[in-house]
Amino acid sequence: MRYKLLFFALLFTVICVAQNVKSPSEFLGYELGTHFSRHHQVIAYYEYLAEQFPQMMKLKPYGTTYEGRELLVAFVSSAENIHNLEAIQKKHMQAIENGTSPGKAIVWLSYNVHGNESVSTEASMQTIYEVLTVKKDWLANTIVVFDPCINPDGRDRYVNWYNSFKNTPNNVDINSKEHHEGWLSGRPNHYMFDLNRDWAWVTQKESKQRVKLYNEWLPHIHVDFHEQGINNPYYFAPAAEPMHEVITDWQKDFQTAIGKNHAKYFDKEGWLYFTKEVFDLLYPSYGDTYPIYNGSIGMTYEQGGSGRAGLGVITANKDTLTLKDRISHHYTTGLSTIEMAANNVKALNDEFGKFYGHRDFEYNSYVLSGDKDKIGALTRLLDVHSIKYGFTTGKLRGFNYKDQKNEDLSENNTNLVVSTNQPKATLVKVLFEPQTKLSDSLTYDITAWSLPYAYGLDAIATGNIVNTNTNAPAYTITVVNNATYGYVTDWNSMDDARFLTALLKNKINVRVAEEPFEINGKTFNRGSLIILKGDNAHKKDYVSILNDAVNKYHKELTPATSGFVDRGKDFGSDAVKMIKSPKIAALSGGSVSTLNFGEVWHFFEQQLHYPVTVLDDAYFDRVDLAEYDILILPQLHNLEDHRLKSIKDWIRAGGKLIAMGNSISVLENDDDFSIVEKDGKKNDSIQKPEPYAISTREYIKKTITGAIYKAKVDPTHPLAYGYDDIYYTLKLSGDAYEFLESENAVYIEDTQKPLAGFAGSEAQKLQNNSLVFGSEDMGRGKIVYMVDDPLFRGFWENGKLFFVNALFMLE
Repeated sequence: MRYKLLFFALLFTVICVAQNVKSPSEFLGYELGTHFSRHHQVIAYYEYLAEQFPQMMKLKPYGTTYEGRELLVAFVSSAENIHNLEAIQKKHMQAIENGTSPGKAIVWLSYNVHGNESVSTEASMQTIYEVLTVKKDWLANTIVVFDPCINPDGRDRYVNWYNSFKNTPNNVDINSKEHHEGWLSGRPNHYMFDLNRDWAWVTQKESKQRVKLYNEWLPHIHVDFHEQGINNPYYFAPAAEPMHEVITDWQKDFQTAIGKNHAKYFDKEGWLYFTKEVFDLLYPSYGDTYPIYNGSIGMTYEQGGSGRAGLGVITANKDTLTLKDRISHHYTTGLSTIEMAANNVKALNDEFGKFYGHRDFEYNSYVLSGDKDKIGALTRLLDVHSIKYGFTTGKLRGFNYKDQKNEDLSENNTNLVVSTNQPKATLVKVLFEPQTKLSDSLTYDITAWSLPYAYGLDAIATGNIVNTNTNAPAYTITVVNNATYGYVTDWNSMDDARFLTALLKNKINVRVAEEPFEINGKTFNRGSLIILKGDNAHKKDYVSILNDAVNKYHKELTPATSGFVDRGKDFGSDAVKMIKSPKIAALSGGSVSTLNFGEVWHFFEQQLHYPVTVLDDAYFDRVDLAEYDILILPQLHNLEDHRLKSIKDWIRAGGKLIAMGNSISVLENDDDFSIVEKDGKKNDSIQKPEPYAISTREYIKKTITGAIYKAKVDPTHPLAYGYDDIYYTLKLSGDAYEFLESENAVYIEDTQKPLAGFAGSEAQKLQNNSLVFGSEDMGRGKIVYMVDDPLFRGFWENGKLFFVNALFMLE
């Protein structure tokens, strides 16, 4: 009785407060939609609401961005539910294990993953205000999680830019400066990564922190609010094909039900919208697909606008699209989503439990074998996603990823096993399956991502569940002393690369073996690192630096009591070279791809931990390139003739150029570079015209949408140190180049079809006998060609060592 009296007293307090609570416009001091709010203002409003509704709202900070801005979510529900929030969460998560139901619907609304799609955060403030003050009845059995801004760094970049360049009053003419962002737009995060493509790979700080919290709740419904081109009507679910085969009929049907509810409100206002087009449900790293593969009704909502819309803009049909319009649309679909959840609590819980029940898949265990560091890198990813795994030894038989047929996996290793007898079974299938089934070749993103290929591990898939234990591959840590002549270690992984850079930054001299050798009965391959006491006599703290690096990166060193090896080249040979500490620069701005530049930038600072100088297009011509040993050309569309000439002069004087992706096509037009693009044009001069309606499908014949190809590796080439004779490359376009005269480190031969993913019929013809990675001399310098992107979105783990080799191993 006392609890009931307390509850009703709290409810009365909430009602009284609601009558006086400030709307977003009242709190901010301007009408919502007439200015863009900065992130700190948004956080302040959420904190204000939490103070006004302490019984109905709970704030939870979950991290910070690279630039130090706060990330938080707000839990909103009835006073009783907020009081019992922890218990509700626990009971909800138990549904994953045993099918119990807390009888509550959980809705998660994510705003502004793309910073310059800036209406989302504005709409979030109006939506949460409305739910707390007017739509409280929906909260009796519904918990709504608001994430007001997933990408604060990008959003503030856009808002600050817009406020700096907008007219006063704002100008709706599309040609005005306020509708044309510069090279670094507000769309990506600090490192220019697209956070909406990082849910599964969690390469970015914001993603890691958000996904950790998301997996503690796994909501019934998740909405990702976006914007698209200014002339597009609003988009909401149901989604387009292709949809992954694991998506349940219930998930599809409830998307349709939600879409029809939205349509009811949009029809009433006369607003245009479309469904079932463009935005498919396949690639697993989106804000709709990742939740879907975790049991949610995952959806994307797209409002016309983005960075070009500003506070208002004239569209192609001569209407004026305002920020107020855009807020109204997102606000409407947000409320409609919560309404549908509140009206379907039982069905959502029942179907959520079924999703996590037994599901019969073709493959039920994925068994992976390979380098301990690569296994470790993969298990760290699995831990973020709460995917369970174990280890086993012994011979196993199943579908072999390498040879594409049923074979045995070696019994000489401790193998990682990831099986489907766990709550995350569906996500396991999506991330590990050898080939993703495509219901339609017209997709919005890449069509292949299988983790065994991405991490460079041998793998088999079995129909049965493989028994496991918890014994991970053991690391042997070597204790370094100053009495030993030197130490030798292998070169296979990014942990090895980080070990090397840690030593180089501390002025420790390290050598690399260009030929295999044997010492103390152990064979070391090309690329193995050699650290000699004599080379480091100048470093008084040599032992402590080396011991610190060994412990941090779990390095096993083999002591060498002499420079006289058992077999191969002695340590004093010309085949054992000192590794230089190069000074590296990367081009930015101009026509450089922001995404590819961001991959390079993030790689150096957050993965390799080695300094890189960013040279901007605006002042590049004034830079003395002689100060740098290496210049990286991320993907770009053009390079002025005078600039290309200065780069060639620098190469001839001893510089090393690393050209990535379509920057190679810029070099290909210059006779001083021997790289040649393969010609896919038909010999006949007369071609039948294609009907207009199928032009898009004809176009995709020439494209590759993220397909995995099996490539041949020359392990003797310094670019390929640490690799065996096979590499699985992720091709992102149909571009193909002829073999170089020599120095073809990685190439595709005797095949046209990919192992996984979609490649158009015309694009396939070009892949046979084509270059992937290679190099050539120019004067005293080098050019490295990277046709495929080894750093793509930071998740293709097995490609990264090629890039490191280009930096340190190739002279």
